[in-house]
Amino acid sequence: MASDKQAPAVAATTTQPQASAFSLPLLYRLFFLLIEPLSALLGAYYAYFDKKAYLELTHAASAPGTTIPLGTSIVLSQLANLYLFFAINEALVLRSTSDIRVWKTVLFCLLIGDIGHLYTVRELGLNIYWSPSTWNAIDWGNIPFVYLGASMRIAFLADVGLYKSGKQLQKKRTA
Repeated sequence: MASDKQAPAVAATTTQPQASAFSLPLLYRLFFLLIEPLSALLGAYYAYFDKKAYLELTHAASAPGTTIPLGTSIVLSQLANLYLFFAINEALVLRSTSDIRVWKTVLFCLLIGDIGHLYTVRELGLNIYWSPSTWNAIDWGNIPFVYLGASMRIAFLADVGLYKSGKQLQKKRTA
């Protein structure tokens, strides 16, 4: 009669790849964790609390008079919420990890947002993209500041300044 005892099950051991820790250069730290989240909070403030000024700075000729239509007010509140989400996502999510894969994923997503943000102002005419003499305060945030953010993200994604002495991170391989 065969024994009813079976050999104990051996737990399959799988090793998860280790997070790729990296040293964040000061310029990236200042921009992604402080300057840009604060500027997004500023945008959220104006989109929510000073809707009239926000609309006038965006396009004075089409800004409503003294009363902002309800639909426009709702859309501006939603925009403020997105600016708040952007600030929290960048400042807190990126602060919570030293995994370069997470950083690159978040910054890639924000780069797509930068492209979309720049595309949204096209209706003001192509000159809006390269005529600083015509820019007002909101244009400075919508154009060159977004160019700067996109450039910083592209540089980060291209590993500019991330590694010292040409050393790249070694990713652990699992069999």
